[in-house]
Parts: sequence; structure tokens; C-alpha cells
Amino acid sequence: MFSNSKNIISIDLKGMIASGGRAPLNMDNLHGLFGKISKMKFDALSIVINSPGGSPVQSSLIGQKIREITKKKNVKCYCFVEDVAASGGYWLACSADEIYADVNSIIGSIGVISGGFGFTELIKKIGVERRIFTAGENKSFLDPFLKVNKKDEIKLKDLQKKIHQNFINWVSSRRGKKIKEKDFKQIFSGTFWLSEDAKTLGLIDGISSESTFFKKKFGEKVKIKKIKQPKSLKQKLGLGISSYAAEELVSKAKEELMFNKYGL
Repeated sequence: MFSNSKNIISIDLKGMIASGGRAPLNMDNLHGLFGKISKMKFDALSIVINSPGGSPVQSSLIGQKIREITKKKNVKCYCFVEDVAASGGYWLACSADEIYADVNSIIGSIGVISGGFGFTELIKKIGVERRIFTAGENKSFLDPFLKVNKKDEIKLKDLQKKIHQNFINWVSSRRGKKIKEKDFKQIFSGTFWLSEDAKTLGLIDGISSESTFFKKKFGEKVKIKKIKQPKSLKQKLGLGISSYAAEELVSKAKEELMFNKYGL
């Protein structure tokens, strides 16, 4: 007899989104995983997200890749949020056709933030003279050792506004009529909500865990197969561990700070 059970491929997208380094979520690190599932046969793709966000570029690239795979396979994608899908984490969630979360999950933060430090007073106190030579009047843009000028501030805000609009366009295209125009100001303000409120606003489709959802949708015999990122040759041989140790610590510290923003 042939089994009528559905085969679900499940992948984890967890942690900070950032290019290069030891950040868990970027196209370089996920290349092997996406390549692996692209060669597999399945009836639906499940993405389990726990991310406070990060790079808008990497968020966009990962989201596009998920859409590309599901379109090529002609299957639906379902997202299940654990602790948080905020900022870039919610960008990733929107690559799915339907989004579900735990009742205590944090959803949203559709906005753009840039941060840094200024050391102008510090270098004066310790007697350091800043010497900088440029070709191009804007090469010292937002130099931490120079006072922020109005021109730089206007430029940065313009960049943020455009990235924010790209985020809005993505969410609007993916969530469609599930979100109402009357709620746009609130939804796109950068704030975040628990799942019940997020559901009311149309940011998610319901409250459910991955296994509960698929058993209810496809029956008790549904098969959920977790696919993990293939190890690189260096990882298999245990090479390069010490050289990445410091970078790993810095990445983890940054990730911890991002999760702390949401009380996690």
C-alpha cells in the first residue's frame, strides 16, 4: 500500500541576521541549507523563526530565496514563531504564506534603526588629535570622532526612510488584505505586540505550534523532517575553531543585546 501521509520539510531560522562573521542568519551561512532542500521532494516547507532581526539586506535576500524555492517546488510555506519575529525576523516570517506563533511570542517592530557612538569629547580629554584626509566631501559621513552635522543627519534619515518603505512594501505584498489600511500607521510604527494582538492586526494568521498545526491540517500521519545546515569541511575537521573564537563571542554578545530589547 502507498502512504497518503504528507511530507513536510522544516528548517530553523534562529538568531541575529547579519552578513559575514559568525552570525547564524545570512545567505553565506544558509547557502548549503537552501541548496540541500532545493534538491528534495516535499509537500510543504515549514520555517521555524526565533529572531530579533538585523541586516535588512540579508533579511531581503533570505526572504527572496525562500519564495524562490517554494515557487519552484509549487508548495506552500508556513512559518512558526518561537520567542520573537521582530524587525528583520518578521521580514523573514513574511516569506511564508501563513504565519503562526505561540500565545507569548513577540511579533512586529516594522521599522529601521541605526546606532553608534560619538567620541569627540573623549579624544579631547585624553589629548588625541584626530587627523583625517579625504577625497570626496562626504567620505567622513558619520565619523564617530566628529560631531554629527545636520547634513549627515538628513542623509541618514533619508536612507532609513527608504529602507523602511521597502519593509512596508514587502509586508504589504505578502500579507495583502489581511492587514487593514486603517491600521497601517500603527502596524508600521516600529512597535511590537504579543501574538493575540498581532493576529487582530493581521500580522499573523493564528496561534499554533508546528506539530499541532500540521497534524490538524494533514492528519496524524503527517511527517515533519527537520533539515539542518550541512557542516562545512572546516567544521567537519575541527579546523579554524580558535581563529573564530573571539568573533563568535562578539557575535553572541550582539545577538544577546538584540534579544534583550524584547525582554528575552
